[in-house]
Parts: sequence; C-alpha cells; structure tokens
Amino acid sequence: MFGMLKGLVGSKSLSRDDMEPVLEKMRDHLIAKNVAADIASQLCDSVAKKLEGKVMGTFTTVASTVKQALQDSLVQILQPKRRVDILRDVMEAQSQRRPFVITFCGVNGVGKSTNLAKISYWLIENGFSVLIAACDTFRAGAVEQLRTHQRRLNSLHPPEKHGGRPVVQLYEKGYGKDAAGIAMEAIAYARNQAFDVVLVDTAGRMQDNAPLMTALAKLIAVNMPDLVLFVGEALVGNEAVDQLVKFNQALADHSDKPRLIDGIVLTKFDTIDDKVGAAISMTYITGQPIVFVGTGQTYNDLRSLNARAVVSALMKA
Repeated sequence: MFGMLKGLVGSKSLSRDDMEPVLEKMRDHLIAKNVAADIASQLCDSVAKKLEGKVMGTFTTVASTVKQALQDSLVQILQPKRRVDILRDVMEAQSQRRPFVITFCGVNGVGKSTNLAKISYWLIENGFSVLIAACDTFRAGAVEQLRTHQRRLNSLHPPEKHGGRPVVQLYEKGYGKDAAGIAMEAIAYARNQAFDVVLVDTAGRMQDNAPLMTALAKLIAVNMPDLVLFVGEALVGNEAVDQLVKFNQALADHSDKPRLIDGIVLTKFDTIDDKVGAAISMTYITGQPIVFVGTGQTYNDLRSLNARAVVSALMKA
C-alpha cells in the first residue's frame, strides 16, 4: 500500500503531488475496510495537510511517516474527548437518590433489545438494580421479547441472592400507547422503588420516518435521560453514518432544547473480521464515543472498544 512513494529520493519537501498516488491507495484501502467514502477522503486530506512541506530524507522515512500520520489520526478519532463512564455516573445518580436513565435508539433490526439486555446484565454484575421500560409500543412481540430477557436475567441472578428482590424488572403498558408517557411513568416508578438504572427501549425507526423521529425527539425532550445511546451495526459503513447523521438531525429539528446522541453501541462486531471502518465513520461524524461493542449472542458478549486494536485491523494489508 505504501510502496507508491518509492520514487521519492533526496531531501526535498513533500508536495501534495508527491503524496497523491499513495493517498489514493490509502483512500481505497480505508473504503475496502468499510470506512464511509467521504470520511476516507477527509482523513486522507488531513494527513496530506499534516505532511505537506515536510522535508524527507529516504523513501522509507516518507512511507513510514505517511503511515504513522494516518495511524495517529485514526487513534485520535476513536478516543473522543468526552469519555462515557456509566458505572461512575450511576453511582453519582445514586448519591442524588434518583435512577440513572439510558435511552436506546436506532433503526429496525440492529439488536437494540438484545444489547439492552446485555447492558442490563453488565449493570447487574456490577451490583446495580435495573428497571427496563418497554417503550417500543409499535412492534408486535417487542414487550414479550423484553419479558423473556427479564426472566433469563433474573434466573442468572435469582432474587434470593439479592434480599428477595428481583434485580431486573420490566415496566410495560402494552401496545399503542404514548412512548414518552410510559418512559416518564417508568422513571417515576424507578425513583419510588429505588431502582439504580432505567433502560428505555424505543421502537426501531428508519431515519427518514418523520413522525417516528418526532416521537423519539419528544420522548427524549420530555424525559431528559442521562445518556442517549445509538445502536448501530458494525456491518454497514455508509448506511450507519447516514442513520446517525439523520437521527441527530431529527433530534435537533424536533425539539426546542435538542439532546443529541451521547454514545454508540456497535453490534455484530464479531462478524466483520478486519472491516472495522464503521467504528471510525461513526465516531468521526458525531465526535461521540463508542461505549460498547457487541461481540456475540450471550449476555457476556459486550466489550469496550479497543481503539489501538481497531486501528491495527484497519491498517492491515
């Protein structure tokens, strides 16, 4: 990939023309790894700007400098300035005698409910009690799916081990109701019953469905959750970026005091081999961190994102 600069000799300063062939290869390489095309171009442009005018000695220095500059940019993107520390924030909410509220959103079929259940399990393992608010009042079977997860989670953590109280409960009002209202009731119930965390499941919605996007913006504006997590698939590079941009845009458009996406859960991360580009695309476009990656079918299959491992997979030939 970087052999293109072989022709450069002597200690001249690098020009854009010198770098263009290798930048083009680099761009194609990133796109092949599932980085969104326009983001791959922007990344290469920023590398070119950094290196333009640098005085280079031998060819190897040029090649390794180009590679290093790209690597540094990628690591920087995956480590956004704002870190999400859920466990610390839950304890902070506990000290204020209120539940910590997380709202999950995303398009249909990306594994929102499953990953909500994984995060429930992780919270329970860390000693917190969880109330799941069933605010997907559209999809047939959505409430039943959450009830199944609730039963499984309580069988893994039986009430008798927790002073006779179930560590996870489901708050549901059936179908066809106002999701924002159910979320509000669930949060009030959690406060009264001293639950540590409320996880709000919302209906999957396509990013271009204006009525559903308005409903989501209302739910978030009315309930002001502590954290809004966008659940997206690691498999879809450009599509995931389009979803994220439009979700953020809709949240901004449909509320006086817009609350945007705070973090990302990237699902099916175990199925993509080294095509990890969606991670770069999604953090680059929002500036928000990937809080978790889903790596399988069991409740244990939830990981933090290892930025350096992702970058080394991206750079692999």
